[in-house]
Parts: sequence; C-alpha cells; structure tokens
Amino acid sequence: MRSGLDEFLSEKWKKYKSGRWGVLCNQASVDKHLVHIRDILKEKKGISLGAFLGPQHGIRGEKQDNMKESSDFFDPELKVPVFSLYSHTRVPTAEMMQAFDVLIVDLQDIGTRIYTFMYTMENCMWEAKKLGKKVVVLDRPNPIGGVNIEGNVLDMNYRSFVGQLPICTRHGMTMGELAVLFNEAFEIGCDLEVITLKGWKRKHLACDWDRDWVPPSPNIPVWDSALTFPGTVHFEGTNISEGRGTTKPFEWIGAPFVDADKLAKEMNQKKLKGFYFRPIYFQPTFQKHQEQVCGGVQIHMGHLSKLNAFEMGVHLIAAFWKLYPEKCEWKKPPYEYVEDKLPIDVIAGTDAFRLAVESGSVKSFLERSEEELEMFRKMRKNYLLYA
Repeated sequence: MRSGLDEFLSEKWKKYKSGRWGVLCNQASVDKHLVHIRDILKEKKGISLGAFLGPQHGIRGEKQDNMKESSDFFDPELKVPVFSLYSHTRVPTAEMMQAFDVLIVDLQDIGTRIYTFMYTMENCMWEAKKLGKKVVVLDRPNPIGGVNIEGNVLDMNYRSFVGQLPICTRHGMTMGELAVLFNEAFEIGCDLEVITLKGWKRKHLACDWDRDWVPPSPNIPVWDSALTFPGTVHFEGTNISEGRGTTKPFEWIGAPFVDADKLAKEMNQKKLKGFYFRPIYFQPTFQKHQEQVCGGVQIHMGHLSKLNAFEMGVHLIAAFWKLYPEKCEWKKPPYEYVEDKLPIDVIAGTDAFRLAVESGSVKSFLERSEEELEMFRKMRKNYLLYA
C-alpha cells in the first residue's frame, strides 16, 4: 500500500514548486519508511516552506485530550512558524494563511465522527476558499475500514468540534473522501486536490496494511483502540473511566463501584457478535479515578469485519446504568466544546442516546440509528474514491 504522501513524493509534488507551502500534519505524517513529512520536505530542492500547522494533541502528538496548546512556536532549523489549531483558535487566522499559497494536509484519521482532525481540515478548507488558496489532501487509509458504517447521524442542534457536520458515528471514509464530501455535499467549494492511495481496498483494516501503526493521538496507541472507539468514546460523557491513564484506552472500561464479574456476565449474555467481555481490575494513572482501583471489562474482539462497536457501546453504557443506577452519572457542563449542553449529548450528537439509556431500553434508539445510516450511506456513495 502507498499512502497519499508516498504518491505525492514520487512526482506530484513538482507541480506545486512555484508556491509557498503550508503543511497541516502531526507525528503520524510519515512515509512508508517512517520518515516524517517535515524531514522529507526539508531535503527537497525547490520547495518553499511557509508554515506548519498542527491539530489537536499538538503537531508532535504530546498533548493529552482537551489540553489546549499554550502557544505557537518557531522551527529553529527551517526558520518557519508552527501554528497550533487547537489553542486560542481552531480556525486558521489571516496571519497564518498569509504564510503560504498551497496547504498540504497529511493527517491520519481513525474513522469516527467524534475525532477532531477532519474538522481542522474542514476549517482550513473554508478559509482557503475565502482567500483563494489551494488545498492538497494526501490521503491515508481508514484504519477501521471503508465498508461498515455505524451509529447515529449528528443532529446539528448538538454541533461542536467533535461533530461539525451531519455524518454518522463510524463513517467508513478516508480523509480524502471526507474532503471531497465536505467540499461538494456541504458546499465549501475550495480549490481541492486529493492525492489518492494506491493498493488500499475498502475491506482493509489497519492489520492488513503491512505498515507500522503510528499513534495519531496519545490514547490511540494501537489500531485496536480505533476499532472500539465508535462505541466506547461515549464514556467520556460519564463518570465511568474509558481507560485513559491505562495501557488500553477505549478497551478497558470501568469504575471503582463496579463488580467486574457481574458486569462481564451481564454483557456476555447479550451475545454481541465478535465481542467478549473479560472481567478486569485496573488503576488509572491519570484522569478519571486516578490511582483508584476500578472494576470493569476488557473488550476482546473477533470477526473484525462484522463488528458493530457503536451498538456494543450503547449496550455497555446501558449495562452500567442498569446495574449501578445510583452510582452512574452523566458529566455536567461546561464541556470543552460546548458550554451549555451535557457532554454526553455533544459527544453522541443527540440527546436520544442519553434518553434511551435512562429509559432502560435502547432498542428503539438503535433502530432509528439504522434508518439514519441508510440515508448517510446513500449520500456518501457519490464521494467514495476506492473500491
């Protein structure tokens, strides 16, 4: 498989030699030999680099979730500014945009609407349209595949930086496909080129790539975390640990008040295809329940092409509320992205998720979500770049 970066570096980069380049990237923006895009470009003759821009977690990927980066900085070797798009602004300013003529976007997404990189790209596309700048997206594969889609479609009443457009939870698209979708279906209309992948098929998961996994953010250390993420990310809106502060974020789920065996039994009797819930105890080193022993489950997976992590996550949250109704809580506002709404509603992109869990019956919510998926499936088919 060859990424958009690999393809770009062969010959395609030469057509942009006349302009100054801005590069939106992070630590996962590497070629097939694991060499970073910055180090590659500095060796290319004839390129004029104007600026680097970094998304959430920092351009070097060192920041934890919801940690605003304190400031921009200057690359001492290349003599160019490095701007954060997760600090005082999430939209590139006129000053930033003036530093370049062409914006190169090279970011590894994880296949879920509730992840901010695609919205950083979207914001840049809107500004590029305003100022007449070219956007070139170096495509990367979706680690959880391009066939399956899951979840509900965002209700725009709950629009935020973890959901700016009405797409479903697991979207099954690459960053390049999302860029085309944003540009055409949502009418950004910027001057866009996507450098496509070679050798990637929609059925491929990250384990099929024959490439090393470089974590795109601190709590996606292995690609398996991306596979559970469409379901377990919703625990961020609760007082239950989603595994941050452990070696298995989004795969270890629990809280101090949980009987691990009881929870595992409750989940395994549901017989969710491809999932097995092993009772565990863990002690987060930071974030929720820091240094406290939590009972919970580790989510083990098989039949990887048939998993529905969103459905699993809904059932898992519902199990916590069924077994521990007096202990489970939704986080209160304000939230990093929205001041006046419950975090769970912002993360889920609807209040229907929360109301279904509270009612003790999630069946009708999951059925409605399936109907929404069909509408999104019909829309996205016009923007798919790969078979």
